[in-house]
Amino acid sequence: MIRAFSLQKWSDDVDDLTADETLDALGLKCPLPVLKARKRLKAMAGGAVLRIEADDPAAVIDVPHFCAEQGHDLISDYRDGDTLVFMVRNKA
Repeated sequence: MIRAFSLQKWSDDVDDLTADETLDALGLKCPLPVLKARKRLKAMAGGAVLRIEADDPAAVIDVPHFCAEQGHDLISDYRDGDTLVFMVRNKA
């Protein structure tokens, strides 16, 4: 099941969550943010957290779908100004 983009942090605990890596996908259009995320996650250890920053409106659909299909945990998704932020825990 894919849930709707929240447009806000799921909880304030996300502020305390530290990403192991950050993917700057600003300016990239579909499907590049997801393709770059997939490549980055493959190189990361299981359980590591990737912060994805994007501004492509399609990312609100693409990133959650990608996580659901690949088994990654979408910890949080929110908007920070014009930037869409996704916190993804790599599957173990």
